[in-house]
Amino acid sequence: MSAPANSPPGSTPLPTNTAPSEEPRESPREQSPCLGLSLTATPIGNLGDLTDRARQRLREADIIAAEDTRRTRKLLSSQGIPSPTLVSYNKDNEKRQLPWLLTQISQGKHVVLVSDAGSPAIADPGETLVRACAEQNLPVEVVPGPSAVIAALSLSGLPTGRFVFESFLPRKAGERKRRMESLAQETRTMIFLESPTRLFPALSDMRDIFGAERPCAVCRELTKIHEEVRRGSLEKIAASFAEGTKGEVVIVVGGAPPVTVSSATLVAHIREFQREGLSTKEIATRVAADLGVAKNRAYQAAIEVGNESTPSDPAASFPGQSETVTKQNT
Repeated sequence: MSAPANSPPGSTPLPTNTAPSEEPRESPREQSPCLGLSLTATPIGNLGDLTDRARQRLREADIIAAEDTRRTRKLLSSQGIPSPTLVSYNKDNEKRQLPWLLTQISQGKHVVLVSDAGSPAIADPGETLVRACAEQNLPVEVVPGPSAVIAALSLSGLPTGRFVFESFLPRKAGERKRRMESLAQETRTMIFLESPTRLFPALSDMRDIFGAERPCAVCRELTKIHEEVRRGSLEKIAASFAEGTKGEVVIVVGGAPPVTVSSATLVAHIREFQREGLSTKEIATRVAADLGVAKNRAYQAAIEVGNESTPSDPAASFPGQSETVTKQNT
């Protein structure tokens, strides 16, 4: 079967020889009109996690832009969903496909964007398409659903109130270590994606840079039959994967522990920079970088030391010995 005339190279029409229903019914588009781009989440392993709304959007789409058309074709087949046009949209062809997709959306076509699995536009080329639509004032909606990142965070047992997603680490060892060094004092829970072949080297670097006792969780094959979560210190978890593993992996690592800075240490640093003739603002910046205290706290302390005032309760004015201060990134 040939692709429609307005299809880009590589598009694949799917079979539409499904038997018609016995009773006429209102089309899904008439039930829930949607024009523009739909960011539609798909299962990360268990097909039962496809939402009704995602199923409807896939069924009513004029065009489905997929990171991997083979995977998406299997998903559509499992749900009995035909589609007029299925096109590839990934990091290798996004520059070529982007203009065509924007044209289709601007002409009133409904484009559904899906990734290999999970939520599109997160660590994949979908973000470029969303940005381009926003710049052209084209409508974009999200159809939320499964996410390996959020699922792993939920299962990790680590703090979830503040977290940062770091996506995939660099492939080269030197670049990977430099990225981790920049995150060594990150206080939020960190989430990484990693391939099974690079899991052990990545965990070993984390152990060496973040510290052997830093807590972590490795979540593997989420929502699938062989789902597994290993929790413990980086030392323990790295050793457990020394022989390698298989499947899709998410690493969750606890943030850096808080540091304690005494008022005496803070004052000593401030006075040292005063002797160098630095301004109060410069002193606050240097002290915050050296000691890991919040910059606004360092600035207030520098003002008070500069005025040679002695607070009645030093621990209340400065990060004292009894006070724990969260270390900042530098």
